[in-house]
Amino acid sequence: MAEGRITRGTTGTNRLRRVDRWMSSLPVLRQAKDPLVVDLGYGASAATPLELRHRLARVRPDVEVVGIEIDPERVRLASLMAVPGVSFRQGGFETPLPGGRSATIIRAFNVLRQYDEHEVADAWHRMVSRLQPGGVLVEGTCNEIGRISSWAAITKDGPQTLTISLRLAQLEKPSIVAERLPKALIHRNVPGERIHDLMNALDWHWQINVGLSVYSPVQRWLATIQGLRGDGWPITGGRSRGKLGEVTVAWDSVAPR
Repeated sequence: MAEGRITRGTTGTNRLRRVDRWMSSLPVLRQAKDPLVVDLGYGASAATPLELRHRLARVRPDVEVVGIEIDPERVRLASLMAVPGVSFRQGGFETPLPGGRSATIIRAFNVLRQYDEHEVADAWHRMVSRLQPGGVLVEGTCNEIGRISSWAAITKDGPQTLTISLRLAQLEKPSIVAERLPKALIHRNVPGERIHDLMNALDWHWQINVGLSVYSPVQRWLATIQGLRGDGWPITGGRSRGKLGEVTVAWDSVAPR
């Protein structure tokens, strides 16, 4: 039996471009012997699995994407759009795959947002159990047009990082992402919690570097990241990721208290 509940299923073309781009940089994708990637809970349209395969194939031409949905009617309709390298199956957090295969990466986006916080750990555990050695679960959320996004990277050793990805042009303040944090963190943006500290630090450094906006919002963002580093935040990823409007921190620095 499929594990989970039918969600609203809203999706849109190009909505998940930021997380797709980040996933394409993961070493596990390039190194996997069986590059099988799951788009779990893709929604009412086949758009996101098809786009995911197109983007990942640029770095791993033999990648295979399986879209998994709990609603059989969504699976039926999506299957009409199947192309080589992209297939669709009914299922939920148990992540059913053909031939007993396991996934290199599972992406579950805008799925757990519609669950309760206490349900997150079990869902993570169930999906992670379906990963290959070294595999990654990417779980997060974004706004309707994909300009504000965040996600957690989870392995069999637990959550590893939190990534925030923003469209920098006309960005008022980075903490706008607080509305789109992963379910494990979204209700923790309150005084006394680490994620609240990060939101405040991002806004502080974004504001004090406002003068760099005359050059570009990218320069302002890079200075913001550098300020976070100076404060001791454990940031991973280099300058190239920052230029894309991203910042990634170790999960332990934002984990719920």
